[in-house]
Amino acid sequence: MCWLPWNQIVVCKGCFSKEEPHRNVNSNIITRLLKVFMDKIMCGAPVDLSFRSLTRLTGSDLHHGFSKYAWTENPHSSVRPLKKNSESKYLSCSLRLSNNSIIDLCDLHQTVSHFLAEPSSLAWLDLSFNKLSHIDKVLCELHGLRVLYLHGNNISTLSEVDRLGVLPHLHSVTLHGNPIETNKTYRNRVISALPQLKTMDFSAVTQQERVLAKLWHQSNSRCRRSKKSLH
Repeated sequence: MCWLPWNQIVVCKGCFSKEEPHRNVNSNIITRLLKVFMDKIMCGAPVDLSFRSLTRLTGSDLHHGFSKYAWTENPHSSVRPLKKNSESKYLSCSLRLSNNSIIDLCDLHQTVSHFLAEPSSLAWLDLSFNKLSHIDKVLCELHGLRVLYLHGNNISTLSEVDRLGVLPHLHSVTLHGNPIETNKTYRNRVISALPQLKTMDFSAVTQQERVLAKLWHQSNSRCRRSKKSLH
């Protein structure tokens, strides 16, 4: 079977001629069908680099002699085999880097580009159970991201969650098992910062939670304004 890059797939307008009513397909339906088709091609199995004792994403500090980094690894095999393009890059939109010892994401873009045929199509990223202490700004540049797992790290600044608000398609995030989870406003703050979420910490975000988060945000904003006026 021949796999084409997504940007080389063309829809023939003549296939949906107005002269033939039974072929007059709404453009929105065509878009959805193409999306499903592309998801079938690009999503595939995740590029799985979990449980590899990785400390860095690239070999930028290899001279220390002890760092193990992602680019030297081959992904785990799975029931669904990973497919490659002509450049030996994987036809996938999912990357699993969980259960390692990664401390920062400064080389995340290079790593994604190294493994994925279409880096901009990255939609699912698993960084759980590492040693990340911050929500790195590099995550905010992954505009196609839909699912992000960050549970089981060392993130301690709750306000850093706000950074993820620029990701228009992010609908599922995990942050439990981080120090920020102990903050009593934790869930309200995350849902308020990311109102488009459908699930948080593997639990569905309810309409009631959305309302409570909005009320919490309004109340918190008033308190901040009051404190500023006192100064």
